[in-house]
Amino acid sequence: MANFLFVLSKDDVASATRCFQFSKIAHSKGHQVDVFLIDDGVNWADSTRDLTVKAATGDCPNDYLPYLVENEIPIGV
Repeated sequence: MANFLFVLSKDDVASATRCFQFSKIAHSKGHQVDVFLIDDGVNWADSTRDLTVKAATGDCPNDYLPYLVENEIPIGV
């Protein structure tokens, strides 16, 4: 088992989607995962934010973030 720290520093949908996706994948494979939001990435901590906006790949942050919350993955701001 490895430890992963994913740092999100951008406010764009693609970066957030990938960060949350990779966090979910790593955790589902049994790794310890932490997510940290810095700089413009802290905007993703806004509970009123629309998490259903699609990235160019067709997925969105809401496809992955609920898993992180349900599994109590630490998300620091």
